Amino acid sequence: MRSGTDIAANLSDAERLIRDAAGQGAAFIATPETTHLVQKDAARLFDVLQHPDDDPALPFFAKLSKELGITLLIGSLALRTVGQRAVNRSHLFGTDGQLIATYDKAHMFDVGLGQGETYSESTNYDAGDRAVLADIPGAKLGLTICYDVRFPYLYRQLAQAGAQIITIPSAFTRPTGKAHWEVLLRARAIETGSYILAPAQGGLHEDGRKTWGHSMVIDPWGEVAALLDHDMPDVLLADLDLAKVEAARTRIPSLQHDRTLSGP
Repeated sequence: MRSGTDIAANLSDAERLIRDAAGQGAAFIATPETTHLVQKDAARLFDVLQHPDDDPALPFFAKLSKELGITLLIGSLALRTVGQRAVNRSHLFGTDGQLIATYDKAHMFDVGLGQGETYSESTNYDAGDRAVLADIPGAKLGLTICYDVRFPYLYRQLAQAGAQIITIPSAFTRPTGKAHWEVLLRARAIETGSYILAPAQGGLHEDGRKTWGHSMVIDPWGEVAALLDHDMPDVLLADLDLAKVEAARTRIPSLQHDRTLSGP
């Protein structure tokens, strides 16, 4: 996606792409981080940010998932909590439109990339404090968001708890995307023997932010199973063979080989 500052327009764009994917046979559909709003200006962000009970995106996507009979992961929504604080939260809807699970982004993107490009998510967002594993038809799904990808322990924890598929909806910057996006996604797949699904924001957004795009699906052996090799809004389809999860974990059973070392 290339979400902007108009929530209604973003919902319309998301609906179009979700319907396109469902029309091509997708049973499980995932959207990027901050699906319904990309706004880096904090004052303008909180002018439109809603509490979960009031946000229009939640009933909108619940109704859509039920109508289409799909399992739908909204990669994340920015939601107001208390005062001038927010969370970055994934929402997983079942085929009946019911909310199956939520996950709050655990690691805040507080970085300085140089050349004036800095980010401080913790200024406005509260970090989540729990890992989330959910059952979807035929599989166990682990939920993560964007910057989480740089913290392997989370992915190991999810895989050891049974996750066969792990989602990483993202809005990666262009500098970090070009250098690290594919490498990190493939590393998390290899380390866990899991499918990695990484729907991404891409392009120049209304608020001036530039994101990398290049949505990807990585198989449990670390191979790229599907790729959008651009930053334009689009649908990426992949068939997941969960037997490959067991095969990868049998060939290299590293999830069973943890040790606690002394030092340094």
